[in-house]
Amino acid sequence: MRRLTIIEHISLDGVVQAPGGRDEDPGYPNGGWAQPLHDPAVGAAIDAAQGTGFDLLLGRRTYDIFAGYWSRFSGDPMADSLNAATKFVATHRPDDLSWGPAEAIGPNLAEGVRRLKATEGPNLVLWGSSTVTPVVIGEGLADTIVLLTFPVLLGFGKRIFSEIAEPRELALVGSTSTASGVLINTYRPAGPLRTGTFDEPTA
Repeated sequence: MRRLTIIEHISLDGVVQAPGGRDEDPGYPNGGWAQPLHDPAVGAAIDAAQGTGFDLLLGRRTYDIFAGYWSRFSGDPMADSLNAATKFVATHRPDDLSWGPAEAIGPNLAEGVRRLKATEGPNLVLWGSSTVTPVVIGEGLADTIVLLTFPVLLGFGKRIFSEIAEPRELALVGSTSTASGVLINTYRPAGPLRTGTFDEPTA
């Protein structure tokens, strides 16, 4: 069974939209917010989280962004890994996946991911996608969640933690910080949300 790792660039207020460049998501004025703080330690954490010989799970928007950027490069380890990976894409346009190898995962996102995880093959990496990620988390399909938390406040933008995902707990299994102030936290699902009440103060 394949394991699924989610990797996200995320702001302190939970925004994941357009971290990589000013033109990544036209119309969003804060595009490229991660780049000034993206130091070698962040790159090393991404390499460690992805591992080697992985496949990709992507939403359609993220697939198009990656295709437009990474397909232009070769000879770079990151580019070569992404270009070689099979891209499993959540899309309503399955005939338009020119950045290959690629295939659509079908109309039912949760069932498609569940079926994909049950197959033989490399582990899966899910990047970005404010629509795919909350479904994967909410359905309990993520094995590891790596949040690269940047010390910026964006105020508005697409988020992955929203009302789409059912309440649940995550267990922190690793944490480090970089010289630029990025927190790299690794979580694993820890079951449904528990609630309670703080003890009343004693006299």
